[in-house]
Amino acid sequence: MKTSNVLTLILVLLCINASTEWPTHTVCKENNLEIYYKSCDPQQDFAFSIDRCSDITSHTFNIRAAVILRHSIKQLYAKINLIINGKTVLSYSESLCEPDNAKLIFCGKKKGEHIYYEGPVTLGIKEIPQGEYTVSAVLTNEDHLTVACADFTVKNYLDYYY
Repeated sequence: MKTSNVLTLILVLLCINASTEWPTHTVCKENNLEIYYKSCDPQQDFAFSIDRCSDITSHTFNIRAAVILRHSIKQLYAKINLIINGKTVLSYSESLCEPDNAKLIFCGKKKGEHIYYEGPVTLGIKEIPQGEYTVSAVLTNEDHLTVACADFTVKNYLDYYY
């Protein structure tokens, strides 16, 4: 009897450990615009939200994001890729935290600390490209360790009129 309990426990633990994929979260779904995200870090999920899809079409909109740090942030680098049909068509990278130039309020946070940001974000684009595509975003620290990672799926069928 004890052997079967131990085997069951081991099997349950192995099944839990084998699942390294996080659920897909809905950022927004209104009219002709849908945005979803999934953490691509097998060890950590995070929270991200906006008030309304329609806010994204404005130049600046408010977001909420939260994560518990698995790694300290002395330096932080962002790499963002636009992926269409499985191919990267556009890449962008930027240093967000440097020793003498901290662009974000959470630069310098330590492992285990909670980061919560609520406020405005400016995408720097006038409109969201139409179609279905993936935006992959990866934040790494000075040791090239992943701080946060997400794949955003965008389905945009909005008509823009000028």
